[in-house]
Amino acid sequence: MRSETSAIVCALRSHGEHGAIVRLITPEQGLIAAYVRGARGRRMRPVLMAGNVVQAQLSARTETQLPQAVIELVHSRGPLLSEPLPAAAIEWTTVLTATALPEGQPYPRLYQALEGLLDAIDAAPSASGWGAALVRYELLLLAELGFGLDLERCAVTGTNDNLVAVSPKSGRAVSAAEAEPFAGKLLPLPRFLREGGPASWQEIAQGLDITGHFLMRDLLTDRARPIGEARARLVERLRRAGGLA
Repeated sequence: MRSETSAIVCALRSHGEHGAIVRLITPEQGLIAAYVRGARGRRMRPVLMAGNVVQAQLSARTETQLPQAVIELVHSRGPLLSEPLPAAAIEWTTVLTATALPEGQPYPRLYQALEGLLDAIDAAPSASGWGAALVRYELLLLAELGFGLDLERCAVTGTNDNLVAVSPKSGRAVSAAEAEPFAGKLLPLPRFLREGGPASWQEIAQGLDITGHFLMRDLLTDRARPIGEARARLVERLRRAGGLA
């Protein structure tokens, strides 16, 4: 069995003396794992960095066998890894993808969204240019895995007027009038998630508070400790960059 696909590198785990198992997200096959010979060698290490776009030739004798992959670099994001904030964003989004998604199920919208987010980081390393896209990617991942939030109408009145908060229990939006008695217990809902467009540093931080709460509660659970550390580094650097720390 042979196939060829474009892919984004999400994770790498050493296997044997020189090889590694690489986890890739692809447009049509979703998340896949494959063995790469020489992955830890000097030539392949820069190719298999998280966030890189690659072309993968996959081969296996049976459907149940771990495929072997021959990987060629298409686009490197290595230069971004020397910048603390873009590096933290790439680390988080790729490890989140590799951890949360089941293997072998296609998620074309997630692939496109991750590709767009990484392209945005490439184009404008400042988080003011891609922070909103990061929040939207996390919201999309929650939705694709069955934990979508309802930010379109008030959980109490059913209307879409003056939505200002999100219930941390139900994941539904709440209007200003209904939110007032629960001040301090609800998550602020930033305007860009209601109306689109760019986001301020404060709004990006608010959006990440929302998605972080539901990611840790509903998706990552037992795996939250190591994954949470990557996210905590990113959020801390975002707050510092925006003068919010």
